[in-house]
Amino acid sequence: MSTYQDETFLGKIAKTVEESTPWWPDTSKKSDKKPNVVVILLDDLGFSQLGCYGSSISTPNIDRLASEGLAYNNFHTTAICSPTRAALLTGRNPHSAGVSFVAEYDSGFPHSRGKVRKDSALLSEVLVENGYNTFAVGKWHLTPGKEHTNTGPFDNWPLGRGFERFYGFLPGATNQWNPDLVDDNHRIRQPKKAEDGYHITEDLTEKAISYIKDQTSESPNKPFFTYLAYGAPHAPHHAPKEFIDHYKGKFDEGWDVIREQWFERQKELGIVPENAILPERNHDVKAWDELTADERKLYARLQEAFAGFLEHTDYHIGRFVSFLKEINRLDDTIFILLSDNGACAMGGEEGTVNSWHGATETLESKLTRLDEIGGPMANNHYPKGWAFAGNTPLKWYKSYVHEGGIRDPLIIRYPRKIKHPGTIRTQYHHVTDIVPTILELLEIDMPEQVKGVKQQPVHGTSMLYTLDSEERTHKETQYYEMIGNRGIWHNGWKAVAAHTPNGDFENDKWELYHSDEDFTELNNLASIYPQKLKELIDLWWKEAKKYGVLPLDGRSLDKKLEGMNKLKPQSSEPAFKVFYPSSVPFRGSVAPDLRNKNFEITAEVLMDLGTEGVIFAHGENSGGISIFIKEGKMHFYFNYKNIKKYLVRSEGRLEAGYQQLKVEHEILKSNQGEIRLYANDILIGKGIIGDIDSIGFFDGLLHIGYNESSYITPHYKEPFSLVDRLKKVSVHTEEYQRNLNEIIKKELAIE
Repeated sequence: MSTYQDETFLGKIAKTVEESTPWWPDTSKKSDKKPNVVVILLDDLGFSQLGCYGSSISTPNIDRLASEGLAYNNFHTTAICSPTRAALLTGRNPHSAGVSFVAEYDSGFPHSRGKVRKDSALLSEVLVENGYNTFAVGKWHLTPGKEHTNTGPFDNWPLGRGFERFYGFLPGATNQWNPDLVDDNHRIRQPKKAEDGYHITEDLTEKAISYIKDQTSESPNKPFFTYLAYGAPHAPHHAPKEFIDHYKGKFDEGWDVIREQWFERQKELGIVPENAILPERNHDVKAWDELTADERKLYARLQEAFAGFLEHTDYHIGRFVSFLKEINRLDDTIFILLSDNGACAMGGEEGTVNSWHGATETLESKLTRLDEIGGPMANNHYPKGWAFAGNTPLKWYKSYVHEGGIRDPLIIRYPRKIKHPGTIRTQYHHVTDIVPTILELLEIDMPEQVKGVKQQPVHGTSMLYTLDSEERTHKETQYYEMIGNRGIWHNGWKAVAAHTPNGDFENDKWELYHSDEDFTELNNLASIYPQKLKELIDLWWKEAKKYGVLPLDGRSLDKKLEGMNKLKPQSSEPAFKVFYPSSVPFRGSVAPDLRNKNFEITAEVLMDLGTEGVIFAHGENSGGISIFIKEGKMHFYFNYKNIKKYLVRSEGRLEAGYQQLKVEHEILKSNQGEIRLYANDILIGKGIIGDIDSIGFFDGLLHIGYNESSYITPHYKEPFSLVDRLKKVSVHTEEYQRNLNEIIKKELAIE
């Protein structure tokens, strides 16, 4: 017969308490005066866009962190958000951690599962076991898209990866005025409306402050790790009007002139060396002087919105820093601020006012909405010319592994170790180096096992020496790969190749730069030093095999998804599905795809003469559908990308009592259908709608029984709730299965 044993117990167990010796683990060492850790991650911030990195955008609070700490001008990321976040939080190369691309994409290979492998523990998982409270606030983007639903699974949500509290959003982007909010492990409604002053940047800041305030009240000697990952300044570029108007007219000279001005300021600040030369304009950007007056007017306003958004973010970072100072915890905190990749060119050549679903916007239509830019009614993004300026003096953008995609601002503040604040550090380093830096500072080793899983080694190189030394970098090699673009840095030299989507990798043209001497990748030395180039290419292949980069996937997004759909077993979604009223929204990905389909949506409602409210709403004010009851009549409303609005309503008033209300859609011809409204199988209204190739698929949330946040139609004001009168909503389509290609495309938002 076996005897119970607990090998961790160091006391004595006998028959009775009187004969036994109690023992308690000593936890004092774990939390003994360890410094706090704060990591602030900005999203799609270009190399030059902070004031302390050369721009004319006002960022005084971030600038103050740099003046009280160190600014790095040779720090690098992975070129896209999810892989950078995986590397930042694990210290491992992103392919090795299972996140070579964005979290929504699972290629079928170990390097691209869209989630961090369990053998790559996050910093939060290590610190929580070493006496830290751990808080994550803001953008996560390390959970596969299919796991964003209210039913999980939750092991890849922040609380499943070592964070004790989480408040923010799971996907790659969200509406800053009307976000898809999650609190710990459940989706919530936003605390107040945009029209009442809500903005997610303020909300996230308040939540981070509240976590630390509560922790300090209860455990003032316990250290904390706060990961504050703002959605800013990723599009949509949303900010209060007073912040945007602060920049009125300040970008009228255009991106060419602004870029030159910022470059000169960078030299004055020492962010770029005096011998650096500004490369020519990227070939996919028009000269500002070639634009029409209307184009210049629109593009300048879109940049004003971005600048206002960034200044607004800086203001709230200042509030957070001031709070830490107020509670006397700032100077015992290692404070790290960085961006996840270079400035983003997703706005295309002409910029957008409505970025949703490839909405077709004419210049004229965008100009009529000039005053909406940055506000709750817009979903705006600046044109790529401003991304080009935002990466001054570097070439290309986010997703490229040329310097414009991967060289990013990094600021570290920690008075206890930094002897010469206000200094610019030039050592080459990479986002994988943050975790080993923090662990070395805290004198904590990465454990061999975490939660019973054997861990792969940390790949990064500690930067701790840079806090008080200008000695040459301790790092020797770093590979890069992003959607087929490849690069490698080794001892001051860099080889890089931009990949043509769907092209042969053997035809990629490799370039060679002496990075230590050529800050802006101006002089391609491939033809002068062919042997050096060959050495670096060979080294890239060696590193690729070592860190799980293979197989290379240089297909376009359409081809990637096409291949995945053909080979991956698809779950069988029924053609019939029932939704019940909920006090919280559903993730939009669980809503039906109604495009180019005959469908029926049926609701069971208990009516009286004054009953009003929303039955079914999917989308937001940039596009969506809503079925609702108002003034005794049933309505079907389709907002087509804010370009066209279709409304079908019942002719007579609905009767009191139990009602089975039904919307029936029948395709008539290409891109046109008929909507028929029924009450207890009696036809009560009908009408023709167009653009049915876009109906029913939107990024926004799905609401059953109400429509809150960014409401789809001006015919009612949120929440316009019917929850108490609505029993259920049934959806029947020819084929309920979602179009996986389109889901992922919308989530990626990188085209």
